[in-house]
Amino acid sequence: MSAIPPSYRALVTDIRKMAVTFTIALVTGALFWAVNFPAPFLMGSLFGVWIIGANVPALHPHLGVSRWFHIPVVLGLGVLIGSYFNAEVVSQAYRWWDTFVMMILVTIIVSSAGYVFLTRVRHYDPLMAFFCSIPGGQAEAIIMARDTVEKDYVVALFHLIRVAFVFVSTPLILGLFQGAAAVADSNNQLANMPGLLDMPALDLVGFFTLAITGYVIARRLGWPMAHLLGPVSASTVAHMAGIIAIPRIFEFVMLAQLAIGGAVGARLAQVRFAELRVYLRDAALTTVMILTLYFTAACFMTVVTGLDLLQIWLAFVPGGLYEVTLLALLFGFDIAFVAFHHTARIILIFLAMPVAVTKLK
Repeated sequence: MSAIPPSYRALVTDIRKMAVTFTIALVTGALFWAVNFPAPFLMGSLFGVWIIGANVPALHPHLGVSRWFHIPVVLGLGVLIGSYFNAEVVSQAYRWWDTFVMMILVTIIVSSAGYVFLTRVRHYDPLMAFFCSIPGGQAEAIIMARDTVEKDYVVALFHLIRVAFVFVSTPLILGLFQGAAAVADSNNQLANMPGLLDMPALDLVGFFTLAITGYVIARRLGWPMAHLLGPVSASTVAHMAGIIAIPRIFEFVMLAQLAIGGAVGARLAQVRFAELRVYLRDAALTTVMILTLYFTAACFMTVVTGLDLLQIWLAFVPGGLYEVTLLALLFGFDIAFVAFHHTARIILIFLAMPVAVTKLK
């Protein structure tokens, strides 16, 4: 009998992990849905996988969402994000110049403040402090940290704490400020989204075509985050030209919530709090400082522009483009406004990281 190829064993392991993770996520998401919790499958999957995984150590090797599965989810999410950038929206983007400038300024300020705190007060290595302080681009920061700093797991922890804090608190803030009726309405919108079987075959073909071709073209052009920016760009062009009009797809939006929430919950479940107590404290302090500065800027821009505070907060908060865009999608905010600001911040960070790493090294 021939030996089982390592790639096959890895695939079986990945499928087993996702089967366990999605089972827990789906059950807890359904429970959150039943009690009318905000963003139920997003929050339910995170809390369910996190709490159950943390309290059942035997589950640790069986939790996680593989990157090869996560990327297709992001491809589809990119197509849905791009569907909001129609000709009317893009023609009015000039109206966002003031919030755009403020967001860039605050990003520079919070990155500098975090860096100074970690290097001057906590005496971190400058390069590690830089990676821990940048408000976004967590996947790329962690990948670069693996090649340049000794304790790359600390960088991962800082970003994980920040994203998890935003991830948990933002839906609760939305529910608190918008009221129970808004939460119920967002859940009703989710339930009433057209399903795969309700969509014309041409729209389904267009959905997958935009996701794949956008990704391939972006990879060929060497774009950062090709799996997101490629489909967003392809979908934007197609919708601006009026070639296609893709609605939000119920099954896909639910899958995106389970995949993102389950992945974050699985990583949280495997953090050993006793071992990383000092880093957790520093990560929490840095997160509070970053979010306080962003929230102050959001309040200021609300007064200046008259826009909804929660919409500006979703556009400013450094909680991960996928996560906050999904929340904007669920709560009915302007997706294009939110995605535009986050994309701009991510591009700024991508451009700054290689330069900063070279100088700090």
